[in-house]
Amino acid sequence: MNGVSGVSDPAFMPYPYVPVSSKPGGLLAGLSFAVKDLFDVAGYPTGCGNPHKLALSGIKTTTAPAVQTLLDSGAEFSGKTLSDEIAFSLNGKNVHFGTPLNPVAPDRIPGGSSSGSASATASRAVDFAIGTDTGGSVRAPASYCGLFGVRPSHGTISLEGCMAQTPSLDTFGWFTRDAATMQLVGETLLPPDRNPLAPEPELIIVPELLGLLDLRAKPFVDHAIEALSATHQTRQASAFTIAELDELYWCFRRTQGFESWRVHGEFVTTHKPQFGPGIAERLEYAATVTKSEFDAAQSFRSEFQERFRELLGENGVLVLPTMPDVAPLLTQTESDLEAFRNKALRLLCLSGLSGFPQITIPMITIAGAPLGLSIIGPPHSDQSLIKFATLLSKQAVV
Repeated sequence: MNGVSGVSDPAFMPYPYVPVSSKPGGLLAGLSFAVKDLFDVAGYPTGCGNPHKLALSGIKTTTAPAVQTLLDSGAEFSGKTLSDEIAFSLNGKNVHFGTPLNPVAPDRIPGGSSSGSASATASRAVDFAIGTDTGGSVRAPASYCGLFGVRPSHGTISLEGCMAQTPSLDTFGWFTRDAATMQLVGETLLPPDRNPLAPEPELIIVPELLGLLDLRAKPFVDHAIEALSATHQTRQASAFTIAELDELYWCFRRTQGFESWRVHGEFVTTHKPQFGPGIAERLEYAATVTKSEFDAAQSFRSEFQERFRELLGENGVLVLPTMPDVAPLLTQTESDLEAFRNKALRLLCLSGLSGFPQITIPMITIAGAPLGLSIIGPPHSDQSLIKFATLLSKQAVV
C-alpha cells in the first residue's frame, strides 16, 4: 500500500503509513518520490524483496544519506517500492510479493530488480523514484517502461544504508518520465563533473553491440541511430569480437557471483530462505565461483576498463540499445526469461564492469512497447551526460 495516499498499488510494499518529513522549499519542492525497498527509511523496515530479510529487518531508525538528501531538497516521500529478491533479477517477478504492473505495456514484465520504482514512476504515482543498478536493475526496467533511467559513475552517490548486492558493481540510480526531472535529481545528488563532456560530444557506434539485438528490434534501433547520426558527429568503431563479449559476460557473472555470495552466503546457509525461480539458481552458481576465477575476472576487467576508456576518450559517448528487445511477455517461461537475461547482460555489463555512467532514453516504440536507447560516457561525466541525454531526447521518437 502507498502509505501517503492509502491506495493499493502493486508497485509499493504494503507497509503501515509512517510520516517522513521533508524540508520546505528546495530544488525538488513539489515533487514526490518513491524508494526501492533496499534503502533504509526511518520508521520502515527494509525487506529487500524477501520475507526472511523482512522478518530480520526490524524498523529502521535512520534514513539512508542519499534518501535524506532528496528529503532535504524538498522531495516528498510516497512509500517504499517492491524489489526482486535481494536485487538478483532483471524480470520484476517476485513470487512472495507479486509483480508490479508495467503501465505502458501491461502484458509484459516491468523489469527488475527496481521493478516497483519503475512501475510507480511510469504509472504517475510519483514524479520520480530511486533504485539500485548492479547488472541493469535501473536500466532494464526503464527501457521496458518507457522511462529515463540513470546509472551514475560507480561510487558517485552514497549507498550507505542500502543492501549490498555486489559492492564493486552496485550503484544508486533513478527513474523519471521527463528529462527536466532527471536533471533536477542529478543536480541534487551528483557532485560536479570531474571530466565534463563538451556540449556536442562524439557519438560512437559499435556494430558488434547492435548484433546482439533481436531481429524484430534491429531495424528500429538502426533507424534511431541513423537519425542521431544525421545531426551529430559520429564515429564507428569495431571494439569487440563476439568472443570478447562472451568473456565480458562471464567476467560479470563471476564478479557478481563471488561478491554476492560473500555478502549473502551466510544469510542463505543459516536461514535457508525460500527463493523464487532464477534467484535460487543464481545463488547456487554464486556459491561455486572460486577465488582464482574471481581474480582472473578482475584482471580481465582491468584490461577492459583501459580499452573502454581509450574507446571513449575525453569526449566520446557510446550509443547502444539498452536491451536486446522490448520487455518479454508475462506469459513467457522462466527458461525463456533466463535466455533473454543472459543475452541482455552482454549489453548491460559494459557500464557495470567499467564503472562508467549510462543513461537510457525512451526513444523507440515497437508494436506499442518501449525500448530504450542508451548512452555511456567517460567516468565522472555524469551531469554533462544527463544534459546530452536531454538534448538527444528532443529528437523525433521512433
